[in-house]
Amino acid sequence: MAKRLVIVESPAKAKTVSRMLGSGYSVKASVGHVRDLPRKWLGVDVKGSFTPKYEVPKEKRAVVKEINETAKKASAVYLATDPDREGEAISWHLVQAAKLDSMPLKRVVFHELTEEAVAEAFRHPREIDMDLVHAQQARRILDRLVGYKISPLLCQKVRRGLSAGRVQSVALRMIVDREREIEGFIPREYWSIDAQLEKIATKEVFTATLLGFMDGKKIDIGSREEAERIVSQLKHASYTVAQVRKKEVARQPAPPFTTSTLQQEGWRKLRLSAKRTMALAQQLYEGLPIGKEGSVGLITYMRTDSVRVAHSALEETRAFIKGKYGAKFLPPHPRIFRKKVKGAQEAHEAIRPTSIRREPEAIKGYLTRDQFRLYELIWKRMVSSQMSPALLDTTAVDIEAMREKREKGEKSYLLRATSSTMKFPGFTILYSEGRDEAEDEQEKAPLPELVKGEPLKLLRLFPEQHFTQPPYRYTEATLVKALEERGIGRPSTYAPILSTIQGRSYVAQDGGRFCPTELGLLVSDMLCEHFPDIVDFGFTAQMEEGLDRIAQGRMKWVPFLEEFYNPFEKTLQAAREQMARVKIADEPTDEVCTLCGRAMVIKLGRYGRFLACSGYPECKNTKPLLVKIGVTCPKCGSELVVRQSRKKRIFYGCSGYPDCDFTISDRPISQPCPECGGLLVMRGKKMARCTKCEFSGGLDQLEREVLKV
Repeated sequence: MAKRLVIVESPAKAKTVSRMLGSGYSVKASVGHVRDLPRKWLGVDVKGSFTPKYEVPKEKRAVVKEINETAKKASAVYLATDPDREGEAISWHLVQAAKLDSMPLKRVVFHELTEEAVAEAFRHPREIDMDLVHAQQARRILDRLVGYKISPLLCQKVRRGLSAGRVQSVALRMIVDREREIEGFIPREYWSIDAQLEKIATKEVFTATLLGFMDGKKIDIGSREEAERIVSQLKHASYTVAQVRKKEVARQPAPPFTTSTLQQEGWRKLRLSAKRTMALAQQLYEGLPIGKEGSVGLITYMRTDSVRVAHSALEETRAFIKGKYGAKFLPPHPRIFRKKVKGAQEAHEAIRPTSIRREPEAIKGYLTRDQFRLYELIWKRMVSSQMSPALLDTTAVDIEAMREKREKGEKSYLLRATSSTMKFPGFTILYSEGRDEAEDEQEKAPLPELVKGEPLKLLRLFPEQHFTQPPYRYTEATLVKALEERGIGRPSTYAPILSTIQGRSYVAQDGGRFCPTELGLLVSDMLCEHFPDIVDFGFTAQMEEGLDRIAQGRMKWVPFLEEFYNPFEKTLQAAREQMARVKIADEPTDEVCTLCGRAMVIKLGRYGRFLACSGYPECKNTKPLLVKIGVTCPKCGSELVVRQSRKKRIFYGCSGYPDCDFTISDRPISQPCPECGGLLVMRGKKMARCTKCEFSGGLDQLEREVLKV
């Protein structure tokens, strides 16, 4: 009896599906796309309804031939590519390239590689959804038109090897705009005043912060003179408890992962790039050998913007929580989440384990370190999302400071003391969502029992000067979050976008944060000047909305492209005539060429910045660029320098390499640890930690430690 042919994308997925279907099926892998637009020319007839001219790449011809020959012997062909637009398009291209249209064709879709999900998909096959295919085709052509029309201009006017992209260029602009905002930021001085107070009856001491006046008006203290004037008044005031508010606050858990939130949390908690996170998630989805179970898909499909969870998965999770943690950690009803970002496809599921019973520690021995870390993250996020909320007892005490001898019109001051204690940990015993920026929060001692009208004794006042801080540079997590919030691109495209802008040397990472290079600044400015629509946030988001309408069958793809291309072609022609050729100037340095004695300069090459002799071409001496940071190596005493990995990740290493192999990813600072003298590195923007002992503190605290010494 002839076997039924099943076609999936990857060999790993083929192995998993083959084990589940049994001997009546032959499973082949297409290894991704088998047909695409040509690599060396546009491949789109812009004058003929944007007809694409697809071709089978040389490396895929053998795959297509094998699928064609196997299909001839099969009783039916099942197209089991991924459950998204890209997967739908791959199925359609397979039919065209391998000439399968004369065969009985069935499209099957499953969101997880489990025996139940696969069996259910094969019981309910369907036809290829051409609306999804047209949406993917429109996206591919749109990106090709932008990339292949603008990129050559950049190569001609700046230097070879540059590229522009519809979403890539917007992401670059966001990084550049943030850098300019930081550079142009003017710090503003402000002061805070804390009061150390005592409950007279018990001698208990606590701290309250000045907020404003008792009538509700806030105070903005902008100078030392103003702070000293208020401190003088507070010194001669009497302090009374004006109000005590106690309440229980419930903290709810985060929903299970979408593609975007997985990439964000992968960076925050595991320091994995978006590209690495998605590669690992793909492996977990497609299946890994787990002992006697064989090859098993460990998570549901990892390209999704939905937070919906199947009823069966909710029930399994709730049963697990009750058995593992007890009934008090289980809310009375399943928690249902809704995606707030527009355009979310609620037909898909969130990213979750295929079985909650498959605990991370039980399968740790079958996974690589990073596979385990990511699986554990996904597992904990799903389980915690169905656990009881964390309950906190919070107290807020308003305190009135009033001078007995007040001048006419003088108001009483309002100070506030707060505290919160964990009443019930709920989901936090398992998982809490990471934060984008480090916060130098200091734990406050619980407040004494206070009652309204109770007098208090002032012990001491603490005026402190502050300056407003510029916004943070983007990390992988915050850039992904910002792109999604603006509706720019789709989460499945973020990983290649971030990889591309680093690979083109448009941006680099410094301490895990993106900063534009001189080349990135130049390219972004040129695109903003000559192609304002392409890098406009609203316009780019509007393109995504159009692609969604095509996928839903509410818009035709050719008119969509015509509406974009006609004004784009006029803009392109104007740019060809107006865009001036720009040369990136070499950056001077104090380095001296060891061969001829002339000054070395910093040049920008294909692989980034490097040092070269200013006497080129007479002298062709070059060497790697070592940016010194004024910190000595804790291992050998040489200077630490900024280095860059092959993946464009910034780290810090010894200038004595290869004799000394010391490296560290967090930016070191020159001040030694006040406790052990070890190397301190930055943790966030205002905090530092020691690499040798457990010391951790704010930069202002370090300054005070220096003054003590």
